[in-house]
Amino acid sequence: MNVRREWLEDLLAITGPVLEALDRRELKQKLPLGFHPDRAEFAPLEAFGRSMLGLAPWLEADSGKLDPEERELQAAFRAKALRCVENAVMPDSPDYMLFNRDGQPLVDTAFLAHAVLRAPTALAAAMKEPVRRALADAFRASRVIVPYNCNWIFFSAMVEAGLRALGEDWDQTRVLYALRTFQHWYVGDGAYGDGSMFHWDYYNSFVIQPMYTDLVNELAPEHPEIAEMREEVNRRAARYASVLERMIGPDGSWPVFGRSVCYRFGCFQMLAQAALQHRLEKHLTPASVRCGLTAAIRRVMGAKTMFDENGWLLPGIIGRQEELAEGYINIGSLYLCSAVFLPLGLPPEDPFWSAPDEDWTGKKIWSGAPSVIDHAAD
Repeated sequence: MNVRREWLEDLLAITGPVLEALDRRELKQKLPLGFHPDRAEFAPLEAFGRSMLGLAPWLEADSGKLDPEERELQAAFRAKALRCVENAVMPDSPDYMLFNRDGQPLVDTAFLAHAVLRAPTALAAAMKEPVRRALADAFRASRVIVPYNCNWIFFSAMVEAGLRALGEDWDQTRVLYALRTFQHWYVGDGAYGDGSMFHWDYYNSFVIQPMYTDLVNELAPEHPEIAEMREEVNRRAARYASVLERMIGPDGSWPVFGRSVCYRFGCFQMLAQAALQHRLEKHLTPASVRCGLTAAIRRVMGAKTMFDENGWLLPGIIGRQEELAEGYINIGSLYLCSAVFLPLGLPPEDPFWSAPDEDWTGKKIWSGAPSVIDHAAD
């Protein structure tokens, strides 16, 4: 099978049930809520925001460069995504979502805002005016939630960037606070602490660096202080992407440690984003990253118990492993795995898709082939 087609089928296998149910205004009814039921009220927004996070670059991709079959599929999902936004934010919808109570809605409002940032044409510019206003109201509603002093400050910042993308007034202070604070939390070699302490987990990829780089690159042209951060933030992110690439083993597995491992291959978001934005370090080729990520995707998608009988994700890494899920994780949380598919925003002729297969670093080294020595960054 064509690898791009394989990736797209996998992305839609994961996110399709979420969008199909929400399109019918049945997400709250259909989404399984029995796993950690105390988190049930947050699950619909988690499932939707995180699905859109991964779908957005493909929705934004230049349809003129896609083959007719993919172009038709993209058009259908663009329209469906817009209807889903409407059903999520219009107060008269049975699937109207929670944006303004307790802590969790801030997280997933931010993921939805990040999707809007990643698809300015397919989402922000294509919304009907009442829906755009309702989405902006939802974003503003999340402001009542005070973020923890950790990666959560990026959630507040991303919500403001989402308001900006919708043409609304936005609070620069919330954005600058996050960008400035993480400058002080840099611990070296491409990694940031999650707060003043470093954590051995994948939150540099789940949240910190994807949001940091996108905020900086989006806002640098209009803000001198942010412009001064841009090169350094992008360089650190590229180094971190290289570290992620080296974590992919010869069989597509990777080290399992830290929080939220049930987000599966969403832990490679920053590597996927660096490939999407052509910001890989020079020693990494797009083809080798494609092949490494494909191995990771296949390793996980091959598990027989990744989905339930209705196509909803189950908690775990290789299939159903509920013991690996923290108490804050519900079925909706798992859809952050969609972030690995960001390179679908690249056209088929891009080297990421068109260059001949090439082994990734882990496969090269453990097969005895020549590779590149690793060096720490500043």
